Amino acid sequence: MQIDEALLQRLEKLSYLQIPQAHRAEMIEQLSEIVSFVDNLSELSTDGVDATFAMSDASTALREDIGNVDQAINDDILAHAPHSQEHFFIVPKIIE
Repeated sequence: MQIDEALLQRLEKLSYLQIPQAHRAEMIEQLSEIVSFVDNLSELSTDGVDATFAMSDASTALREDIGNVDQAINDDILAHAPHSQEHFFIVPKIIE
C-alpha cells in the first residue's frame, strides 16, 4: 500500500487533523515507512505458534484489593462543591 496525497487528505479528514503544506511530503514518507514495516510483519510465518503464546511464562503479580479512604481529601473536594450534604454532592434533579 502506497501513501499518496489523496490518502493523506482522507486520513486528515478522518482524524480531524490538518498537516501543514511544509510537512506533507515528510508525513507521506514516514507513513509509507510505517505501512511498509507492517507489511513485512505479515510475511512472518506463525504456523504452529499457539495463539496465546507469550515471551514469558511469568504471570502478573496479584495484590489484595484493599480500599483506602482519606476523609481529608473527600472533605477538600466537597468544600469546593456548590452544594453538599453528608459527604455527597447535591445536584439539580434532571429526571422526573
